Amino acid sequence: MPAEQLGSMYPFIMMIVVIAFFYFFAVRPQKKREKEINAMRDALRVGDRVTTIGGIRGKIVKLGDEYLTIETGSRKTQMELSKWAIGSADDATNRPATDPVVDEPVEPVHDADETVTEEDSTTEDRGI
Repeated sequence: MPAEQLGSMYPFIMMIVVIAFFYFFAVRPQKKREKEINAMRDALRVGDRVTTIGGIRGKIVKLGDEYLTIETGSRKTQMELSKWAIGSADDATNRPATDPVVDEPVEPVHDADETVTEEDSTTEDRGI
């Protein structure tokens, strides 16, 4: 090829290099992340603890195709959310979609021999 033809193709080659760079370092990782998030949302089960994209944390109590209901707070407030609003799940990430959810027993906070008086408790213990 003559040098003149190579010089005229230089902008075209640089444009292809830039497009390839953006594809491999921007588009492809984003698609991979979306695929992982969709797999996590498909693996959700009743009883999983989740965090919404807005930062609300709760436990799934009802699950539908498009929506789910989470329970949050000490008063067991229930909120209905779209599945796309779930940002992360604590329990669903390492479990296949076919595994059943098993609730673990809750351990008591204080020993039976130990008594707590009003003076011993702090404002955190009383929920204030």
